[in-house]
Amino acid sequence: MIELSTHETMRAIGERDYSALLRDDTPPFLSYAFLDALETTECVGERRGWLPCHLALRKDGVLLAVAPAYLKGNSEGEFVFDWGWAEFAEGRLRIPYYPKLLVAVPFTPATGPRLVVREGVDEAELLAALGSLLPQVVGKLGVSSAHVLFPTETQAQSLVGTGLLHRYGLQYHWRNARYGSFDDFLGRFSSKRRNQIKREVRGPAEQGLELETLDGGELGSDLIDAMFDFYLTTVDRHFYGRRYLNREFFHEICSRMPKSVHVVLAKERASRRPIAGAFNLIGKTALYGRYWGAYEERPFLHFNVCYYQGIRDCIARGLDLFEPGAGGEHKLARGFEPTRTHSVHHLVDRRLNLAVEDFVRRERTAIDQHLTAYTQDPVLKPC
Repeated sequence: MIELSTHETMRAIGERDYSALLRDDTPPFLSYAFLDALETTECVGERRGWLPCHLALRKDGVLLAVAPAYLKGNSEGEFVFDWGWAEFAEGRLRIPYYPKLLVAVPFTPATGPRLVVREGVDEAELLAALGSLLPQVVGKLGVSSAHVLFPTETQAQSLVGTGLLHRYGLQYHWRNARYGSFDDFLGRFSSKRRNQIKREVRGPAEQGLELETLDGGELGSDLIDAMFDFYLTTVDRHFYGRRYLNREFFHEICSRMPKSVHVVLAKERASRRPIAGAFNLIGKTALYGRYWGAYEERPFLHFNVCYYQGIRDCIARGLDLFEPGAGGEHKLARGFEPTRTHSVHHLVDRRLNLAVEDFVRRERTAIDQHLTAYTQDPVLKPC
């Protein structure tokens, strides 16, 4: 019989036991070091509205799977927006929406397994167990709902099969068609778009800038501080921005998982002064764009630091996928394609569940129509 338990920290599960579940292609944001660093640097916790409540599945005392999870007192830092659901629940139905249970990686809108399963174990069986046990966990915790954000499509479908609601999202991802070089990649575009990208790529050099890629071990304390400062320039610029992460977190993951940190820096050629940077995570098969910022605005700087240099590195390393983060139809013109993302939901109140079920059904239809239009319209496609 499979048993489910909850844990208030990653350390309560243990690094050795948790890491034994990971595989070579597990995304870096699901590593023990990343999740533990969020806790030890207090980027998550009750004060931040992200109280760890990790779910562990065991059989005969043996750890088989873990789903990183959090009790949420708000909907910030999730990137699967449900403020309208909360407003409907609290305003129309007069029932509390918070707290809720979130199975997700904090502040990380990137796709990956949300149940990390020991190799050789039947993943479908464990996903079925998780889906059937989630309502019991929700009831025991006394929360309104459970939400699984950005699972793989396979894991999403398995959880939907247990009766949970299925929601689609939309992001823009780059896929490697086994390009031999950046010029091969440019060959997919029409002449007009190809020339525009070439013009954008020339921008930094014409402005006296150089781009370089470093891992966490190559940064040094000063450059890590600079990356944190770049992060602040972006989040502080927008009224909806939040300082979810702190300086200590940047230093911690560069120290604990340096080869998983991928940083693109733009420096002035003459002074070597960094003026912009992108802080990414890199795995065996994919690059994940996370944070970007700049001390000053320069034409085409964002496109080069956040997109083109990442594409170059994916081609050079033979990576299959580049997920640059949430939002941004401007990515279409630069070789990123609209991509369906997934989330799965269980809501206790029957009235709220019916309303949300109707909403996500219509939302799925609209996203499917958008994706169909993209594949059929030559104006939208990059070539």
